[in-house]
Amino acid sequence: MKRQVFYSFHYSNDCWRTQIIRNIGAIEGNTPVNASAWEEVKRKGSTAIENWIDNNMRYRSCVIVLVGSETASRPWVQYEIEYAWKTGKGIVCIDIHFLKNQYGETCSQGENPLSKFCIDKTYNFIAKRENTVDSNEIRLSNICKFYHPSASNTYNDIANNIESLVEDAINIRKQYP
Repeated sequence: MKRQVFYSFHYSNDCWRTQIIRNIGAIEGNTPVNASAWEEVKRKGSTAIENWIDNNMRYRSCVIVLVGSETASRPWVQYEIEYAWKTGKGIVCIDIHFLKNQYGETCSQGENPLSKFCIDKTYNFIAKRENTVDSNEIRLSNICKFYHPSASNTYNDIANNIESLVEDAINIRKQYP
């Protein structure tokens, strides 16, 4: 069964690489956003961006964070991760730095964006912080997977594993109701 997913990524750096992943076809992703449509949403301000993300993520069962060199520092990627957890969606990160962009270039490996969040195991509350404050908290990066495909066969490695990564992410999320 094809799952409905939402792709989270750094638009200006990784849009090309993201299109490569979307074209795998193993899962149903949200419709790609063209640059002019995204600029129109951005012009309307933060609330409009939040509403756009919320609406586009609504019927998705999993968020795939495609991690390039600067993804973890992007505020909207962080918002998408937090919103995904709060709304019960699976989350999986996939390292895409070995995929080539439109100029045939790879990028440096980025940090795990999940390491910027902690959840409270008792109340299932997510907080944006890198260190736990008590024994009830755990880093989101210790719960959700960050998949690192092989450098020599990145595309095929992702294509062969993306469905199971999504299913695993959904099942992991179900353990934290």
